[in-house]
Amino acid sequence: MNKVDIALINTILNGDCKVELAKLPENYISACITDPPYNYEFIGHKWDQDEIQRRKDKVKENSSTLVKNIPYGSGLSGGVRNPRWYKKNRDNILEYQKWCFDWAVELYRVCKPGATVVVFNSTRTIAHVQVALEDAGFYARDMLVYRRSSGIPKGINMEKKLEKEGYEDPSQWKGWHSCLRSEWEAICVLQKPLENNYLQTLSKYETGLFYAEMEDGGFQSNILENIKRDKLADYNFHSTVKSLDLMERLVKIFAPRTKNSIVLDPFAGSGTTLVAAKKMGINYLGIEIEPNYIEIAEKRLIDLA
Repeated sequence: MNKVDIALINTILNGDCKVELAKLPENYISACITDPPYNYEFIGHKWDQDEIQRRKDKVKENSSTLVKNIPYGSGLSGGVRNPRWYKKNRDNILEYQKWCFDWAVELYRVCKPGATVVVFNSTRTIAHVQVALEDAGFYARDMLVYRRSSGIPKGINMEKKLEKEGYEDPSQWKGWHSCLRSEWEAICVLQKPLENNYLQTLSKYETGLFYAEMEDGGFQSNILENIKRDKLADYNFHSTVKSLDLMERLVKIFAPRTKNSIVLDPFAGSGTTLVAAKKMGINYLGIEIEPNYIEIAEKRLIDLA
């Protein structure tokens, strides 16, 4: 079993995760829990602070935007639903899937056999993320449901749309909308293949298992709900901060609590995964391309001390 390199734990590396992952030893990481940019954030833009601010400013300018915490202006909504529109969306999904595959190849190399990889994404594209990671060598284990405390109805209310356009008898389409209320977030669970079996993998790498015992003695479900909301510090301006309670639950389930265990987040953002690992006494390693986010994460980690 590889011993941890003290220079590569409990720190955050600044850079593109594909580049930074290539610098890590192989068979080094015990678990990866991450929330990469979703593909509606990804299309056609460098995902950095300038781009995030541009989209946040768009929200302020567009009072009809319902989802206020998600940067606006990805180019994946609106427009005439003609063949060109569908091709643009399909091409984007394939480009996003290829991007996921590219960083997953290096992630696979640095993970120990039996290491679990837990990745958030939208319900629309989680399947593409899973396929990308499977293509990189990981084995699909489960799909978790993170049930949020509320969901915002989006899309077209057809009755109101027809009424506005002056159509006859719009009430016959009462209750018909272009999508459902979004109330859950998808989390795919994958694993680097075991070395022969669970016992051998556990003995050699201290990986391979999930902690399934709940505080009430029950068995852990793959639906995560009743998650507490956070009150964010004034300095935390990240636009999509995950709940610390949620990330603590995931770390508890998927990260071995051993001396040589390392939890990796290659899209560390404001550092919630890292804070959760530190709270549980587990070594962590973050990678983040945006320096401003590293400052936030480091402040959060210091505040925890």
